[in-house]
Amino acid sequence: MNDAVLPAEGPRAHAEGGPGGAAAPGAPPPPTLEVIDLHKRFGPEREVLAGIGLTLHPGERVALLGESGVGKSTLLNLVAGLERPDSGTIRLAGHPIHAMDEEAAARVRAREIGFVFQAFHLLPHLRLWQNVAIPLLLAGVPAAEARPRAEAMLERVGLGDRCRSMPRELSGGEQQRVALARALVHRPRLILADEPTGNLDPRTGGAALALIDEQVRAHGAALLMVTHSLQAAAIAERRLRLTPAGLETAS
Repeated sequence: MNDAVLPAEGPRAHAEGGPGGAAAPGAPPPPTLEVIDLHKRFGPEREVLAGIGLTLHPGERVALLGESGVGKSTLLNLVAGLERPDSGTIRLAGHPIHAMDEEAAARVRAREIGFVFQAFHLLPHLRLWQNVAIPLLLAGVPAAEARPRAEAMLERVGLGDRCRSMPRELSGGEQQRVALARALVHRPRLILADEPTGNLDPRTGGAALALIDEQVRAHGAALLMVTHSLQAAAIAERRLRLTPAGLETAS
């Protein structure tokens, strides 16, 4: 396979329809994420999310707990603009992502969000460094800069010697680490992580969590992490439990 990087799109402008941009001099920064009275229904009789409200500020880490099927992954997908709510408001750094069309939501997502998917979603025809470089290219980073940044992030997750490997050559745990590298490489404003240590042994999982925590602290990102792991939840300042009745503080 040719090692040429995917063609990059041009630099992304702020999506229309929201204030975005920097706060006025002296004013506190806006919340990274605001979720207001969010509702999502699957079919006429199954309301998965009912009246959800959540605010995350820069540098804040929140673990989202709850039983399987209660809507945790759905909430992440809604926040990322991958699904549409039935009603309610979702603002990412002031951008009303709930009201955007797919193209506008994709622009904001590429620039502002790092998503660690539970199912990895690596592109099988691309080498590992190319998979990791995708967010950089979508944000308009030149290919000559994107490749070394992607390779450096693979080094950070312990896969620096596998940059030219294909996803099919990796174990599930290794693919999870590639997904983590891809989510962090563009220094997103919001990190969404769906069971980021689910396929990792405790030692490797601890290293992955340390890297997430480091990125949050270094770049002022906010973290919303779905997890069943007490080890993962321990890095969060707030632990919330999602139930059919809504969000509540978890012990």
